[in-house]
Amino acid sequence: MASPRHILLINGPNLNLLGTREPQIYGSTTLHDIEQASQTLASSLGLRLTTFQSNHEGAIIDRIHQAAGFVPSPPSPSPSSAATTTEAGLGPGDKVSAIIINPGAYTHTSIGIRDALLGTGIPFVEVHVSNVHAREAFRHHSYLSDKAVAVICGLGPFGYSAALDFLGRHMKF
Repeated sequence: MASPRHILLINGPNLNLLGTREPQIYGSTTLHDIEQASQTLASSLGLRLTTFQSNHEGAIIDRIHQAAGFVPSPPSPSPSSAATTTEAGLGPGDKVSAIIINPGAYTHTSIGIRDALLGTGIPFVEVHVSNVHAREAFRHHSYLSDKAVAVICGLGPFGYSAALDFLGRHMKF
């Protein structure tokens, strides 16, 4: 029996504050709630889901590289370089089939994350909880959208479900 398709869900800076940060924009659902609902949906679709959140650009880039089987450079010691992964036992060779990424503020600034995604060749869906096009002008540009398989924004937490559903039902790996 084939192993389940493996999806990596990446959340960028400040998304660990979902549920408390600007609830008038982002709602009251926490990142933990989103991850739990995503795990349930992924399982029902026959997908394996790993979640990852970091406030640090380099950690996100390293995790994207790791998703393609590349071994990241040893991290520099830093007390602020915490990142969370909800699945134990991930190794450098644990490749994924697709990535769902909410890059947060790095959407508008990170050529490094764009290059990491392009360099690995892993298809990805870009997700945003808020409608970035209805917000400040600096949020209207994404360094990822033109290379994403799909872009979902403004659907609140349901955007993650929509991305998983798309990958599980419609994407061929």
